[in-house]
Amino acid sequence: MTDSTRTTSEAKLFTPSASRLATLFFSDLIDVGRFEPSSPANLPPQYRDLLAHNEHMTVALESFHKSPVSVEALAEWRDESSYARCSLLSRQADGAVVQFGMMRIWLADLPAAAQEEIASKKSPLGRVLIDHNLLREVELITLWEIEPGSVLRQYLQVNGKTPVYGRTAQILVDERPTVQLLEIVKL
Repeated sequence: MTDSTRTTSEAKLFTPSASRLATLFFSDLIDVGRFEPSSPANLPPQYRDLLAHNEHMTVALESFHKSPVSVEALAEWRDESSYARCSLLSRQADGAVVQFGMMRIWLADLPAAAQEEIASKKSPLGRVLIDHNLLREVELITLWEIEPGSVLRQYLQVNGKTPVYGRTAQILVDERPTVQLLEIVKL
């Protein structure tokens, strides 16, 4: 069975893992940070607002920061059926980085125009899916408290002692698990 014929019942095979996504770009998850599962109740309120929901992070970040966000691709990875990207999202208002993330997407589940726009790296993934009016559902998988490793210290400009917070999620397009996400936010 090909990735493009996945069903919702097979979603568990494709459920995002912070480690699987990170190792597409880095030698080990520890390069990104030490991840501990968390619950909404254990997140600081502003992080809970940003992460503990089943919505696109693009929308949540733009609402929270009162600014559209731009994407900067740091690295890309491809195989015969999927495309992955490690990227930063920044506020357009002042250029401040507000998210470090990784995504893996099964392109065959999307129309050609959406695939091209994603590959152009001009808009965040959430904005592309919304603008193309694709039937989509975001599923929160795990909330994380993260002790920043060298990657997060570099890209989010944080120290290694103060935790940051993130989530793994997946996006279903037309009820098929199509996108795996690791999203780590900075206030």
